[in-house]
Amino acid sequence: MHTRTAEASAALAPKAANRIRMASFGALTMLFIQFVLGTAYNLYGTAPASGKSVGMFSSPLLASHVILGILLIIAAVMLVVRAVQARHRPTIATTVIALLVIIGAFGAGSSFTQDGNNGASLGMAVAAAVAMLCYAANLVILGKPYAAR
Repeated sequence: MHTRTAEASAALAPKAANRIRMASFGALTMLFIQFVLGTAYNLYGTAPASGKSVGMFSSPLLASHVILGILLIIAAVMLVVRAVQARHRPTIATTVIALLVIIGAFGAGSSFTQDGNNGASLGMAVAAAVAMLCYAANLVILGKPYAAR
């Protein structure tokens, strides 16, 4: 049984596919942790009031969230580089979209620390969900891992 996804995956070198797959899984894991940290801060942290901002490193929970966000941007850039080097269009598309929404989430987070806008908080959550979908799509697009020989 041949499918378009299987044919596209077959054209990709096994080593490159494994690298992109594992990096996608790592980014997906980081996004899940980031989502949990953001939710925990939203529930238990001190939300900024209108006109009174909160520093990005004002609490250990928020500092962890910010640092992981910076690391996520670096990981997303590296995933785009790997996909471009592999010349695999489906993963190039998903990784570029994921990078853009992660950058958008970072911008929304910066806005949230300034005024506590609920829309910015929602923007971060939606952007995280879209990025998670992109990296999960990479896992499906690339199929099963190739056996090491």
